[in-house]
Amino acid sequence: MIRLYNTLSKRVEEFTPMETGVVRMFVCGPTVYDFSHLGHAKTYVQFDVVARSLRYLGYQVTYLQNITDIDDKIIVRALERGVSPSALALEFEKYYLEDMAILNVTSVDRYERATDYIKEIVSQVKRLIEKGAVYKISDGYYFDIKSFADYGKLSGRTLSTPGDAISRIDENPEKKNPGDFCVWKFKKDDEPSWPTELGEGRPGWHIEDTAITEKVFGPQYDLHGGAIDLIFPHHEAEITQMETISGQKPFVKYWLHTGFLNTKSEKMSKSLGNSLTIRELSKEVNPLALRYFFLGAHYRTPISYTEEALEGAENAYRRLKVLMKMFKEKSAGAGKVNEKYKQEFVEALENDLNTPEALAVVWKLAKNAGDDIAYEDAYATLLDFDSVLGLRLDNNEYEILDVPEEVQKLLNARETARKEKDFEKSDELREKIKKLGFGVKDTETGQTLSKI
Repeated sequence: MIRLYNTLSKRVEEFTPMETGVVRMFVCGPTVYDFSHLGHAKTYVQFDVVARSLRYLGYQVTYLQNITDIDDKIIVRALERGVSPSALALEFEKYYLEDMAILNVTSVDRYERATDYIKEIVSQVKRLIEKGAVYKISDGYYFDIKSFADYGKLSGRTLSTPGDAISRIDENPEKKNPGDFCVWKFKKDDEPSWPTELGEGRPGWHIEDTAITEKVFGPQYDLHGGAIDLIFPHHEAEITQMETISGQKPFVKYWLHTGFLNTKSEKMSKSLGNSLTIRELSKEVNPLALRYFFLGAHYRTPISYTEEALEGAENAYRRLKVLMKMFKEKSAGAGKVNEKYKQEFVEALENDLNTPEALAVVWKLAKNAGDDIAYEDAYATLLDFDSVLGLRLDNNEYEILDVPEEVQKLLNARETARKEKDFEKSDELREKIKKLGFGVKDTETGQTLSKI
């Protein structure tokens, strides 16, 4: 039985979905106004593994993710670039999906845009008005948090702190309470809007998600995920809205949150100016080595990003690919999954999706291949594990069968520069090789070439 840490109960619980064997899972998707950074990569890779793990363990999973394609940030960026907000959102949605593809994030069943759910959003706002939970002021309709007795039950508080995702807190001195949030924003000049019974306007941030999940899953579902900074106020607001509308509790049975990706002890984010985009880094390292880096930490723990840590992960990933190739070459025939190692792997997953433990099983198996497990069985078992890990272990993209002539000439010239201790020229040649799609590492036995 899999056990998960539930942010709602603040403890590890046995996972029992509302319908036996069926999991309805929602994770907050991106606001598509810019390129996705490594913090996003961590969250979406780790929730990809959550969905893959549940499927591996026999659950039927429907994984839903929203695309926030109307938002203050999108409007501001569109004005800066002189394009429409919808055009900007479509552009960066495309980039986001491309980034997920190179990270092998493949488990999402449905991506749903907020702007395709205006009818459902308006319906939710109207029902909140009818229940007396929402009031109207000059710039829109606001939720009165005092109307919901359980406000704060997810986060344990009702006021924002600097660590929250608070950039989209709506400020208006007419609000009844400081924490009240906007569910429908009235039209402003040069902003997208929709004509509705509520008045011409656009949705608030929090209600986009509940409108989508109510339409797809109904008023209650099994698992909601996101990064830890979304707990308050975003996820707190989701609970408040949906449980007020439906009168049913809990809105979501299990809440899972990923820890931050930190750089120099700060979370990585665009607002702090310390973010590195997925597509930038993928020009330097194999994106699946980045995926391996994320799997090396438990999803709930923060990770400190350094070039050295990522290089260590890439070296380990490269070594694993080399071993898989060797196991395949030494195989006597088709192998079968080893039940002993599979049980250990499953136990790691069932322990709150402990991917570091799962990787330890991988390396234990790899070390013992040829001794207590046949090569063909080692290969078959690791491929079985890879349905969860998503590392594409059956494809050794590091293997270079044919070095291009231009690259070989640069390698030869660089070797000469190194022997002559002309390290400036050696570095220049390394950069030229990199621009051709290859990485060079210096070892005791000479230069090694890899694809990047």
